Amino acid sequence: MKRGLLLVVLAVLAWQLWPLPVPAVSPRPPAVAPVDGDPFAAPVQRDLEHGPRFTVNGIAARALAEYTVSARVLSATRYRLGRGADLAPVDLALGWGRMSDPRVIDRLDIHQGGRWYFWRYEGAPPLPVDEITRSSANVHLIPANRAVARALRRADAGQRITLRGYLVELRAADGWHWTSSLRRDDSGDGSCELMYVQAVSDG
Repeated sequence: MKRGLLLVVLAVLAWQLWPLPVPAVSPRPPAVAPVDGDPFAAPVQRDLEHGPRFTVNGIAARALAEYTVSARVLSATRYRLGRGADLAPVDLALGWGRMSDPRVIDRLDIHQGGRWYFWRYEGAPPLPVDEITRSSANVHLIPANRAVARALRRADAGQRITLRGYLVELRAADGWHWTSSLRRDDSGDGSCELMYVQAVSDG
């Protein structure tokens, strides 16, 4: 009995600690330069009319915008099954501005599932609801390399993190597609960011 329980525990640990997959990217797009100012106020986005084109695991990708976000991690979830998980194996729910304040976060029940981010509150909201929407997001993350993948795997709720890279659109030959939101004020289907992450740092 004890041996069986030990095997189950070891299997769960291996499942949790297994490295994130790093998709094959070709050709690698130019690195997005660091931005000036206070990115914790809001993500910095520069839309691209003719962004770099490349492939991710053989799927056509187009950069829609350069993107830098500095935020507090509200929740982190790893995905392991399916095409989406092979490309973007982790989602981070991120909060910036007043949504990075632990006193605000503590009054919200936050969780992720099915590649969505959910929040709810009891009584009066800690912030106006439209501000919560504008100041937080669920981001699907495509790691550019193994160092980025390791940093994303370690990300956890409460951590302050900065991500730099591109918001992208993916289109496969079989018609499958996945497109990033380019707005902060949207919600519901299609409102998540899909980000090719080139750099990760604390704070």
